[in-house]
Amino acid sequence: MLLENGLATLSVSNQVSKQTNILSRYISSINWDGIFSKIISTVIILILISILFLFINLVGNKIIKQSFKHSHNLQHVASNRLKTMKALIRNIFHYSVLLFYFYAVLSILGVPVGTLIAGAGILSVAIGLGAQGFVNDVITGGFILLEQQLSVGDEVKIGTIEGTVYSVGLRTTQILGYDGTLNYIPNRSITIVSNLSRSDMRALIDIQIDRNKSIDEMKKIISTVNVELTPKYPDITKGPLILGVVDAGSGRMVFRIAIYTKNGAQAPIQRAFLTQYLKALHKNGFVIPSSPLNIAPK
Repeated sequence: MLLENGLATLSVSNQVSKQTNILSRYISSINWDGIFSKIISTVIILILISILFLFINLVGNKIIKQSFKHSHNLQHVASNRLKTMKALIRNIFHYSVLLFYFYAVLSILGVPVGTLIAGAGILSVAIGLGAQGFVNDVITGGFILLEQQLSVGDEVKIGTIEGTVYSVGLRTTQILGYDGTLNYIPNRSITIVSNLSRSDMRALIDIQIDRNKSIDEMKKIISTVNVELTPKYPDITKGPLILGVVDAGSGRMVFRIAIYTKNGAQAPIQRAFLTQYLKALHKNGFVIPSSPLNIAPK
């Protein structure tokens, strides 16, 4: 019995020793120097490639910046249009650099990029479906730029968001709200663009009527103010136009004046004219209730 146990123990020991020898020979057969050298050389190449593409990105952005800096001297090109083109070109350049960088990294790591692209099969379909929104963003952004629907610096209303166009990209459009909020809007979500900077703005001034005074006298006073005040505001493009008495609703009769101004000048011009109208009317004995203000695009 003891002999059998001893033989079994010896057999197990021989098998363990044999397996250990096989593992030792396998480990010793590995070219560790070559592996470490490969890892170190790959890391160094990746670092050099990263530095190279970082340098390309910096130089490219510098060239784009300098090119558009000189373009600002061209009087026939709108400043907003130049800003939009600059943002678009920078986006295209940025995505192109990233694409080539990732391609170079994968190639250095030994990943067969061409084979993966050619034989992606179902994965390509899945990626295509997942990237459908991105493609829609790019196509919609291209049409927005092609049709010149908006430019950087324009005052716009997109859906419920109002503000100034901060940036126009291939994927998103950035709108800086009047409260300082920077809104990122996917281009595919832009269906209606209300551009408030492409035409003159109309400022409507409604002055409630003093029923104890003559309408003709009121019109004469307002005309006198218009003659005196209009030359002081070169941003007025048309008017002031005296539209006369109109029904503002709920039986409220008002005397309406319309003034067309350059975009952005409508509010201060409206305030200035309304102030002078009220001063002149009060000076001549008119009692005017509070008057609503209206600013509307042309």
